[in-house]
Amino acid sequence: MTDAVTTDPATTGPATAGPATTEVADLRALVAVQPEATVSRTVLRADGVRIVLFAFDAGQVLTEHTAAMPVLLQVLDGHLRVGAAGRTTDLVPSGVLHLGTRVPHTVEAVEPSRLVLTMLDVRAAPVHDGTGIGPGAGRRPA
Repeated sequence: MTDAVTTDPATTGPATAGPATTEVADLRALVAVQPEATVSRTVLRADGVRIVLFAFDAGQVLTEHTAAMPVLLQVLDGHLRVGAAGRTTDLVPSGVLHLGTRVPHTVEAVEPSRLVLTMLDVRAAPVHDGTGIGPGAGRRPA
């Protein structure tokens, strides 16, 4: 088991953006499990959100750490065991786990796995571009 995380320096290539949307077409194609390693790659940065993909070989562990913002964890494939708030959650494809700001947690790969980490930056000022998306959407002007 190791705590080493390798980060891919190419952090903006996979996402494409339009006026009010950002798309990542195939998350699975953007990160691969490496023998005896944990790999991470940021694949999207947009208003109030960042998506980081992780690939864990079986037995890899991220020791206890926190995130400065709320996060969502979703497994693309494999099986991860997440320890947080005094309980253990077995996370498998089609499941999602929400962790609040600064909740200490650990992640262990029970088998080779790929994870989508969605970081929700509630501090970021949303951009309103006239599409009805953003602060004040649906409100009448004063």
